[in-house]
Amino acid sequence: MKKIYKKLILVISLLGLMVLAASCSSSKSASKDNSVKKIQDKGTLVVGTSADFAPFEFPIVKDGQKQIVGYDMMIAKKIAQALHVKLKIQNEEFSSLITDLRGNKIDLIIAGLSVTKQREKYISFSKPYYKATDVLLVRKGNAEKYDSVKSLVGKSIGVQQSSTQETEAKKRFKKSNLIVESAVTNMSTELSQGKLDGIVVGQAIAAEYVAKFPDKYSIAKVKIPVKKDAQTNNIGIRKGDNELKKRVNKVITQLQKNGEDTKMFNEAKQLQDKYGK
Repeated sequence: MKKIYKKLILVISLLGLMVLAASCSSSKSASKDNSVKKIQDKGTLVVGTSADFAPFEFPIVKDGQKQIVGYDMMIAKKIAQALHVKLKIQNEEFSSLITDLRGNKIDLIIAGLSVTKQREKYISFSKPYYKATDVLLVRKGNAEKYDSVKSLVGKSIGVQQSSTQETEAKKRFKKSNLIVESAVTNMSTELSQGKLDGIVVGQAIAAEYVAKFPDKYSIAKVKIPVKKDAQTNNIGIRKGDNELKKRVNKVITQLQKNGEDTKMFNEAKQLQDKYGK
């Protein structure tokens, strides 16, 4: 009887240890990902962007105050609202965004960012919120002139630093003179001045330049190949911030489900037209 009693005590003790271990494991797992709690505790979601990519992100002056607006910023606002915190936009050079995300200077990157294998080594990504296509923006009257990769041999082509356009252009336009710069706005000015022959940018960005300045710009006939994993815009998230990623994806899903994403994109284009950016 004593032996049976001892065995029963041993079994109960082992079960208790197993429950305790599971509890500790669960507690440790939960403590590892407090990405949402950190943001809610400080009361502010800090979103990093590069505001030279209208209609996704661009600066305006409204009521005497400079603001960063655009489609991406509207999405950022929706995410902040879902987390019940204030939104802070941190505008910086595109090439600095991933470094600052990993260094905890920002919470998310929302800047027309595409997924690449290289970037996936350092950060995580949300589900896609926009499908992207690249084109070549050229001066008015040159759309027919540049109709193939061969027609770009020896031409000065602008690409944004650290962008997927830079990566792909280096592979596909080896006989062109690639000019890498930090801001699309600077390149568009140089294009109009004849310092560049073309700029590789997203279709939506190029379309806005043509719509706003029809006497200055046009879209070339040449087809710009885009890798499958670079055909969408996604939100950059720190590796390990899985709870934040879930919340971000939930917001994107809701916007796409109720069609609000399309409405916001159209509103962003109207803002661009109104403020002439």
